[in-house]
Amino acid sequence: MGAKKKEAKEKPLDKMTAKELRELGKQLPGITGVYGMNKAELISAIKKARGIKEDTVKKSSDASVREIKKKIRSLKVERENAVVNNDKKMADIYRRRLARLKKKTRRVA
Repeated sequence: MGAKKKEAKEKPLDKMTAKELRELGKQLPGITGVYGMNKAELISAIKKARGIKEDTVKKSSDASVREIKKKIRSLKVERENAVVNNDKKMADIYRRRLARLKKKTRRVA
């Protein structure tokens, strides 16, 4: 009797853990920085490397935490410049914007 070997079918990317996705990402050429990525970023990078088209639905009101933090860093620089230039009005405006964005990061997370 001949033993049939079943081909090892790969789990769907959405069902894999982040650890499994990192291992898969390390094997694919063109993907760097897998240890700095979260699961969603890993999935999109693997799909891009394999040539799989991604179905993305963007929500305009929901931004990722990383994008919000990038805005926070830039606003902090602008606020510091306003403080140095003794522009109290703009410094106060930037302070309020920073507070609003910080609250938004807590809600998104």
